[in-house]
Amino acid sequence: MVVTDTTRSLFIGLGNMGRPMASRYAQGREVFVFDQSPEARKATAEQSGATPLESLDTLPENIKVVILMLPNSRIVEAVLRESPGLLSRLNPGSMIIDMSSSEPKSTTALAHEAAQLGIHYVDAPVSGGVARAVTGELAIMAGGSDQAVEAARPLLEAMGTGVVHVGPSGTGHAAKALNNLLSATNIAAAAEIICAAASAGIAPHVMVDVINNSTGRSQATEVKYPKHILTGAFDSGFAMDLMLKDLKIARQIFEANAVEAPVVLTAQTVAENLREKLDSAAPDHTELVRHYEQANGVLIRDPRP
Repeated sequence: MVVTDTTRSLFIGLGNMGRPMASRYAQGREVFVFDQSPEARKATAEQSGATPLESLDTLPENIKVVILMLPNSRIVEAVLRESPGLLSRLNPGSMIIDMSSSEPKSTTALAHEAAQLGIHYVDAPVSGGVARAVTGELAIMAGGSDQAVEAARPLLEAMGTGVVHVGPSGTGHAAKALNNLLSATNIAAAAEIICAAASAGIAPHVMVDVINNSTGRSQATEVKYPKHILTGAFDSGFAMDLMLKDLKIARQIFEANAVEAPVVLTAQTVAENLREKLDSAAPDHTELVRHYEQANGVLIRDPRP
């Protein structure tokens, strides 16, 4: 690997999304990677040329940027605050970029703590799924001060093509949760329409073609239905439990601000109720359509095994 950016970085969290993101970020940079999974550390290092760390107990010297891609705010808080917390070990002028789907209130508090230590903090969650993580075409919603976001922008552009500064600390994570609620609503709404179409004698794949050539189209019908739902694969790479976490955060935003939203919040309730009925330990979020199939007695997937 040819290093053109000598700013030492640490990327933490190498799951379905984190691994390809870290690999994109490591191109031309000196990067250390960490995950609780030894297999994930090894695979990412082999793919990207990054240096794997077996533990966060001892950090390499002069780490200037820490990127987090973790499951939730509790884990982010533990990594940053609990012994040996990174906040207490990074030098002033360093930057933390939290690309996880975290809770806005937690993010705001962590950003304040970081500022007290002279550390820049940017929340920069992503949208686009594993496919766009691999190609580096993620949409990135950045929250933080103008100075911090502009400093982070060239780093974020290694992983995404659409970096939008949405506001102060916490707003990036708020935007991500609200976007994911709309995404889930699109999946649910399309399922209702496709079930009705199938009941009226229109084949599901034909109805999806109609929608995608008309005004009702969305990313759900253009990508998720053809690739992950109509095929019966349910393999988008985004777990339903992670989606439900985002939807819960979105509901909290609506409730905290007394915003009336019967359509999208109904989709959130349906998704939570469905999860209780699924036997799978880790269902893909696209399995939301199973509820509508069962409720309507209609199969909108390819019936072949």
